[in-house]
Amino acid sequence: MPNLFIISAPSGCGKTSLVKRLIEQIEDVSVAVSHTTRDPRPGEVDGVNYFFVSEDRFHQIINDDGFVEYANVYENLYGSAKSTINDLLEKNQDVILEIDWQGARQVRKAFKKAVSIFILPPSIRALRDRLNNRKQDSKSIVEARMNEAISEMEHFNEFDYLVINDDFDVALNDLTKIIHSQRLLLEQQTLHYEDLIKQLI
Repeated sequence: MPNLFIISAPSGCGKTSLVKRLIEQIEDVSVAVSHTTRDPRPGEVDGVNYFFVSEDRFHQIINDDGFVEYANVYENLYGSAKSTINDLLEKNQDVILEIDWQGARQVRKAFKKAVSIFILPPSIRALRDRLNNRKQDSKSIVEARMNEAISEMEHFNEFDYLVINDDFDVALNDLTKIIHSQRLLLEQQTLHYEDLIKQLI
């Protein structure tokens, strides 16, 4: 039985970089690509980073009950399609959702056994530096993201695991341990080694 992992973090905490490295290192883990109405950033590819869709198309999916969660973030819509998640789970892939705390609440209602992880920065100053160093947003947007980040971080205690991204490799190792620990749970191992257990017992 594959797992569904929710990974949330304020913008600038390194979530996307950590998840990218994570799926490169661990087999049978995939990211469920989200839908968004925002414009692609330089280098982003439709169907890889996001499914970039119009607002009309996004609302059509909402009306068809096609999202397990969706939210308005910085005046753009983001959503996780049920079909994307279920297709990966049916392929026996562990699935990662990169969503905010509001989306995490919605997903946990639909997937009771979803494992949630929240990533925090080592300090407010480090978060601001990371946002500025990305050079993707104006000063006003950086300030808006900082204010939103402080609000988001108040919800860390709603999650199962907490990872501090001070040192990238340490944070990556922590995430890897969480993935592996879920795979070693009795229920997971019993299903994975069903044939062997029948032979032994």
